[in-house]
Amino acid sequence: MKPVLKLFGREYCGLCLTMRDQLQPLAEQHGFAVEWIDIDDNDALEALYGELVPVLTNEDGVEICHYHLDVQALDDWRAKIR
Repeated sequence: MKPVLKLFGREYCGLCLTMRDQLQPLAEQHGFAVEWIDIDDNDALEALYGELVPVLTNEDGVEICHYHLDVQALDDWRAKIR
């Protein structure tokens, strides 16, 4: 089963869409999936993440990075799951 990262963001957020686009080829190349979660659909997530979006977390909700894709942090996560 592929590991799944969660990307919290907003459809109208340029940074969010950029991170989503950057993650797609990396997910295909490295064998993980990315679940897109629009925080505007959930009051609790809006309160939690608010202006931090985009926020990329692992399956356990531990933040990998926010605002911009941190490739080193993503590589560190990948190394831990091997």
